[in-house]
Amino acid sequence: MSLDDDPFDYEVTKAGTVRIFRGGREVVTVAGRAAERLVERLGVADATDQQLLARVTGNYRRGNERTGPR
Repeated sequence: MSLDDDPFDYEVTKAGTVRIFRGGREVVTVAGRAAERLVERLGVADATDQQLLARVTGNYRRGNERTGPR
């Protein structure tokens, strides 16, 4: 499943935390300095936002996983 088919959503709270959702469910909350850095980088381009959110949550392919039988 690709990011186009199942994109991430996010919400920045008044307290400055970033709540990240996928499929309508919260997958992670980022707080503190990490949240500040993330907010600074969000909003540049939608595709970039999706990649940033995927990296923060750990839900992305690194390219080194085996996909088929050994």
